[in-house]
Amino acid sequence: MSNHDERRRFQRIPFDAPTRLCQGERCWEVKLLDLSLKGLLVECPKPWDADLTQDFEAYIVLNDGETEVQMQVELRHEEPECLGFICLYIDIDSMSHLHRLVELNVADSTEMMRELRELIE
Repeated sequence: MSNHDERRRFQRIPFDAPTRLCQGERCWEVKLLDLSLKGLLVECPKPWDADLTQDFEAYIVLNDGETEVQMQVELRHEEPECLGFICLYIDIDSMSHLHRLVELNVADSTEMMRELRELIE
């Protein structure tokens, strides 16, 4: 297990949904690879010419096509094929949708409660 995996405290669930990253007036359609209560991993768009010192808004459209999870994110790691973001801010409605989505995909309810406690603290 790598140091990166050891530091990870939130379960990541594979999820495919229309996802958009925006920075000011610029937006990139990206392929969502997975997400957690604390962030997301996306396939690196081409071309990728964002200002890496600035935050992003992530928009994830859920299955019904009407529900959207929106969060302010910061790029935490960049690899040739993928970008990892950590959530800086998420509104209560988006958090409720994300919580339900993760809850449906995590088999261990004890683990889910631990993650929620850790997120709140």
